[in-house]
Formats: sequence, C-alpha cells, structure tokens
Amino acid sequence: MSADCHESGGQTSRKHLAAKGSPLIALAGQPNVGKSTIFNLLTGLNQHVGNWPGKTVERKEGKFKMDGREFRLVDLPGTYSLTANSPEELITRNFILTEKPDLVVALVNAANLERSLYLVAELVTLPAPLVVVLNMMDVACQEGLNIEPHVLEAALGVPVIPLTATHGDELARLLEVLKQMVTTDIVQSPRIPEIRPDHKQILDQMKTLITGHVPDPYPPDWVALKLLEGDREITARMQEELPPRQWTEIHNLLKSHDDALLAIASGRYEWIGRLTRAAVTRPKLGQVSLTDRLDRWAAHPVGGLVLLAVILGAVFGLTFSLGSPAQEWLDSALISPFAQLVSGWMASSPAWMRSLVVDGVIGGVGSVLTFLPILIIFFAAFGFLEDVGYMARAAYVMDNFMHWMGLHGKSFLPLFLGFGCNVPAVIGTRVIDSWKSRLLTILLAPFVPCTARLAVVAFLAPAFFGRQAIWVIWGLVFFSLLIMVLLGVILNRVLFKGERSAFIMEMPLYHVPNPRTIGLLIWQRSLSFIKKAGTIILAISVVIWALSYLPGGSIETSFLSGIGRFVEPVGRWMGMDWKLTVALLTSFVAKENAIATLGILFGGIQGSSLAQSLAGVYSPAVALGFLTVSLLFIPCAATLAVIKQETGSWKWTALNVGLMLVISIAAGTLVFHTAAALGG
Repeated sequence: MSADCHESGGQTSRKHLAAKGSPLIALAGQPNVGKSTIFNLLTGLNQHVGNWPGKTVERKEGKFKMDGREFRLVDLPGTYSLTANSPEELITRNFILTEKPDLVVALVNAANLERSLYLVAELVTLPAPLVVVLNMMDVACQEGLNIEPHVLEAALGVPVIPLTATHGDELARLLEVLKQMVTTDIVQSPRIPEIRPDHKQILDQMKTLITGHVPDPYPPDWVALKLLEGDREITARMQEELPPRQWTEIHNLLKSHDDALLAIASGRYEWIGRLTRAAVTRPKLGQVSLTDRLDRWAAHPVGGLVLLAVILGAVFGLTFSLGSPAQEWLDSALISPFAQLVSGWMASSPAWMRSLVVDGVIGGVGSVLTFLPILIIFFAAFGFLEDVGYMARAAYVMDNFMHWMGLHGKSFLPLFLGFGCNVPAVIGTRVIDSWKSRLLTILLAPFVPCTARLAVVAFLAPAFFGRQAIWVIWGLVFFSLLIMVLLGVILNRVLFKGERSAFIMEMPLYHVPNPRTIGLLIWQRSLSFIKKAGTIILAISVVIWALSYLPGGSIETSFLSGIGRFVEPVGRWMGMDWKLTVALLTSFVAKENAIATLGILFGGIQGSSLAQSLAGVYSPAVALGFLTVSLLFIPCAATLAVIKQETGSWKWTALNVGLMLVISIAAGTLVFHTAAALGG
C-alpha cells in the first residue's frame, strides 16, 4: 500500500523508531461502523474500559502483539464529525491533536460510504498519519455495491484496506499495513476537501489574521476552517489568544459570512461525491436489497411489534429451558459434591470453621455461581441480536409505544440493556439527546428485571410451580414491565407535563454476526459476574454467615435473626417471615445475594436442594409475593451509584429508591393476598 500520493493538500510526516516503544494507534469512526468489533478482534481480552478524564463517555484501551512487538490501541468515541457539538467530538479531535497517535485508523461502512466518509473528510486535515478501513465489505456486496479499494486509495492519497471482520486473511492484511505504517517513515499528501470557491478568499483572510497566534498543537489551517464553521471551543480559545483589534476583524468577517458553514460542508460533500463516483458501482435502479426485504417485516408498525414479541419470547424461552437444566447439573455435579468433599476434609476442624467454609463461603457463593448457565445463554442471545443489526429496528418499532411514556425509540435500547444489567442500562441513556427523556429513562431503567433478578426467579419458580413455572416467570416479567409503563406515563405527566421529543436514529444494515465478537462479549460479562461472586458476594456471604452464627451458634438466636425480626412486620404484609425479609434486604448489595443468604439461613444447602427445601416451607402464594417484590425491589448498590453519577443529583437517586421501595412493597402485598385468596 502506497502512502506517497502527491497532490494538493497538507503533507503529514512522522518519524518512527522501529525498535523502541509501543506505537499508539487510534481507532476512529462513526457509530455503527464496526469499531467495537475490530477493537475486540485485535485486542481480545487485553483491554481496559473506563471513562475519559472528566467525562462520562466510555474510554476503551487495549493492546495487541505482532511479531513480538506490542501495539497500543485506543477506541475513540463514535462520532459523525469533529465539530465541538458533543463530548465525543471534542474527545476524538483533542486526542488526535494532543496525544499525537502514531496512526489513526478510520473505519468506514463500505455499504454506506457517502455518510461514513464525512468524518474522513475532517480526519485528513489533521496532522496524523491516516489509514482508511472499508469495513463490512460483505454487507456492501449483499446490497449490490461494487467498491474498488485501489481506486479509492488513489483518489484519497492514503492507504485503503477492504475488510470483512469474519475473514482472517483480510485481518492479517490490515495488521501488516498497520505495522508498516507505524515502523517506517511516513509521508502522506492526502487529497483534502476544498471550501466552496466563493469562500476561498475568506478562508485565506482568516489564515492571515490568525498567523502567529495559534497555540500548539493546533494547525493554523485547521483553526481557520473551524473558525469559519463557528466551532465554539476554537472560537473561545482564539478570542483569548488574539489581540483585541485582530479579533474584532475576525468577528466582523464571520458576521458578514455567516453562510461559511454551508460552504465548508458543500466542499466536503463534493469531495465525497467525487470519491464515490470514481470507486463505487451501484446496483441497478429498482433492485431491492436484503436489508429492505427484511425491514418490510422487522420495521413494520404492526408486524415489527409481533416479530419483536416473538424474538423476546424465544430469548427468554431458550434462556430458561436450556439454562435451568444446566443450572441443576452444575449444582449436582460440581457445587454440592465439592461442599461435601470440603466438609469431609474439615471433619476434625472446629464446628464454627467448618460452618464458615461450607455454609458461608461455598453455600453462599456456590448458589450464585449456579446462575452462570442462564446468564451465558442470555448474553449470547443479546450479543447476536446486537451484532446482526436488529436492535435499531426494535427501537424503531417501539417508538410509538414509548411515546406513551413521553419517550422515543432511542429509550428502548438502554431499557432493553436492563435485561442484562441495570448498570449499563443507566449508562446507555447517554445516547438520548433530550435531558428530560434521558432522566425519565434513568428513573425507569431499574424497573426492567435484570439477569440477576431473573436468575433468582428462574431458580425458585420451578420448585414451587413445576411445569407452570415458565408462565409464572412470563407473568412476573410482564407485570414488572406493565408497572414500568404506567409509572412512566405518570412521571411524564407529573414531572415533565406530558412533553414528547423527536426520534432520529440511524438504521445499520443487516450483516452476518461475528462469532468472536459475541464470544468476547459473553466472556467479558461472565468474567465480570464471576469476579463479583468472588469478591462482593463472597464478602457479603461471610458477613451474613457471621451474623447468622453469632453469638451462640444458633440461627434462631443470632444477630441476623434479631435484625430480621425487627423488620419482619413489613415482610408479613407480603407473607414473608424474617428469613425471606433478610434475604430481600441483602439483595441491595447484589441481587444474587438473596439466594446466597437463603442458602446460609437454611443450613448451607445449595442448588435444587435449597429450592426444594424452600418449597417445603413456604406456600406458592408466599413465593409469588417474594418473587414479585424481588423483581421490583430497590436497585443494587452499583445501579444506584451510576444513577447518582449520570444524574449528578442525590435528589433523583433518592426519588428512584423511594419509588421502587413503595411500589415493590405494594405490589408484593397485592400479589400475595390475591394469590392466597385464590387458594395459592
């Protein structure tokens, strides 16, 4: 791949020392172009996720090795442009300008080049070596597009690499080009977009006025362009740097040419048009693409809702029909035999020590680890739907339904994330533009039953309801979602006066999901769950065991019994004794703790043995009340932490806790007494 095309445009040069350091590569691109897929393919498990300093925007960094050398990879936030309209845009451009990465890899959607190349039109003006990756070439092919990468490369003046993430040979080619680009002297002369001719003179005047006053590391040509675009950050910065007389001249120049933004955008779109006309052959007029054919059903106002219901039903049915037997096997084949083995090893140990290890540690953590098969199946199903491109359609068809709550289709995506975990659901509300819609979505997100809550339900329901368990689970989930919808309608009318917001969202093209990407997602989320079981839940299990054992070794006279009996009057409204009430309280730290606590309180038994023991003690009406309140009880500590982080207010966090506490107790009481009256 040659990077030495010489044409009009700024020249980018960077010296590299091939034998020293870890080259820094930045991954840039618009949303839905496959950045996360490429990032995961390159870094595998060697990645770290956090937040950018001072921002709530996610920061992903990773490392990969090639020929024994380590490369650092930063996944920049998905953004459509580099104008200071959002934190993502500021982060992306400031990282490239200040951190000076050895290479910027711009991912574009080969099936939607016109839209994807707009970001490239801005990246080529920055002083960083650039490689363009045409991702989703297989999707472009199925849409009837014929793209000639070598023609696009010649027209751009930078390397262009076609890629289908599922093809290993193409990924190897990408790696080879990356290595070549960061370990050799680079001289690039990309063809950059030109401003519309009627504003070229104005741009030249702007460059003259700012010469000598542009602070590092900003390129003067780029700053002049951003001033004409009306970029808020650059305008404020240059107003500080320039003498008052020169700033007045610039201000007057901008006022008299307030259409400069259109002139710049027109130049970029003309540049994109020339590139695509040269390199892309389109399908014949009237040819219907695969995406269009599928969307006749998936995006249909009525058929789309039916399809969504079928898909969600299939996901839950698959999760519990496959997960429950696997859960029982894990308990009977591994957890219980291990507990018996350890108990035998410790036969000569003091009774309290044996009880701590067997009942507290293995009984508590072991019960929670049996949830793992259910979680893995759900993570796999969700990863598949996300990777294939269906989730945007689900948001689209849910738009009218979401309007009842004063929300729009975008709110469906974070709410759906809540089925996996409420923490990413709350963080996922960042995609919502309107603050009021985002706040309402944050308040409603914890009402979506997460996998931890669903695992508790799936663990107990079969023991109490047998073959009818799947319908009980369905009913409880539907009841929770119905309460969420009704609460959304009420909150929207009371807090936000029934306001609605518009819905604008890009529909990605359907494509074949990447098994490795889905596998990494399953691995990362499962590992996170196991870590939680080995840290937070282990610590809570030990504390619960200590409270249940002290002061005299009997649960009935223990400290935990005292706490439980103190709050038992409230639990009795829902048919729960002090043991169930304590289990509910400990679920505040992690929802799985409810089962771990019950395992300890009932003598350290786990798995199906624990579920059967509970079924022998409590009636189905009590079980229904407990499961109802478990699904609606206050969020776990981690969810409350991110609610505070995302709202920046204890007031909204306290409102969420108060709402869920009142609603869960009221719903649990109603369900218990109704079921008891019907003979449950």
